[in-house]
Amino acid sequence: MRKNFIFKMSVVFVMGIMALGQVSCSSKTETNVDKEGEASSESQGDVFFQTRGIILSWDDVKKPEVLDWLKLSENAGITTLSVFGADIYSAEYQEFVSKCREKSIDIEYQEHMMATLLPRDLFKEHPAYFRMDENGQRTADFNCCPSSEEALSIIAANAKVAAQKCTSSNNKYYYWLDDGGKRCHCKLCDKYNDSDQALLIENQIIRALKEVNPQAKLAHLAYQGTIPAPEIVKPENDIFLEFAPFNRRWDKPLRERDAIRDGMTITHGEYIDALEANLKVFPKETAQVLEYWMDVSLFSDWKKPAVQLPWNKNVFLSDINTYAHYGIRNIIAYAVYVDAIYYETYKNVNFVQEYGDGLKDYRLPE
Repeated sequence: MRKNFIFKMSVVFVMGIMALGQVSCSSKTETNVDKEGEASSESQGDVFFQTRGIILSWDDVKKPEVLDWLKLSENAGITTLSVFGADIYSAEYQEFVSKCREKSIDIEYQEHMMATLLPRDLFKEHPAYFRMDENGQRTADFNCCPSSEEALSIIAANAKVAAQKCTSSNNKYYYWLDDGGKRCHCKLCDKYNDSDQALLIENQIIRALKEVNPQAKLAHLAYQGTIPAPEIVKPENDIFLEFAPFNRRWDKPLRERDAIRDGMTITHGEYIDALEANLKVFPKETAQVLEYWMDVSLFSDWKKPAVQLPWNKNVFLSDINTYAHYGIRNIIAYAVYVDAIYYETYKNVNFVQEYGDGLKDYRLPE
């Protein structure tokens, strides 16, 4: 879901998975949600937002003597962390995971995984595993051909291996399709939109995951081309929506339907409409939002030195109120580039506490 630098930082994680053993296969003006929720100090059982998560890179967390993300997370009531770019077999990472468990913070692995689950080097001998472009040519650039049973079998088998080695402490799994990837245009696939094609793959993966973890749940990432709801394919049980409005504005709340980011074509209202459509396909009880309010890497255009985060607490509070009114109780957000250098430069990461408090203290109005 990120630019090339995040792809590169994820290589260590991906290569770790690959080293597990290659698996082969023969066989409107404003939305009417203006009333804000009220603060409360009740227990976690009464907290509206059950998942209060943050996604970081290993570079962000690896210098706790300068910026202690575990302490920050614990103080802010963060329930879930996803850290990419780590050597998952290193002593440092294992110590980090152990400390998360001690603090009852769940660890997830949210990654673009298609090139791992279906290695690109299979293309030479098996081009039919991969998507057909608009010109009728098979290409290994993105994703796969979801109508290839052999490709889906390889993907599912490798997903099982990954799940067994990188266990999720909350039974949630994230095997995202390629970032900005395109769909297949072969005769069998062309009737499906991007989201349908994603579900064809995800349905196969969740069935495989259930063989190793009967409690497994798999994310359907609604992002870029998969923002529109699926039209034909129905999700298997325990596939949950993860909605990521990446091209929105962050200086305007989502409820301002006419707001549109410079250079983009999608309005906030269209995002809200897409969310509503997706919630007719996926259960709202398990739906999750992936946001970017704290994503310094995004605001820095994925270049360092990082800029200071243009944190807008009012937009954040308005947005979580919007999501809550659609029944969404799970929120996770990027905070990449909030690292030791960022802290030494700007001396202020109070937005992490405000993010956690906002989610923890939110209550739907009576």
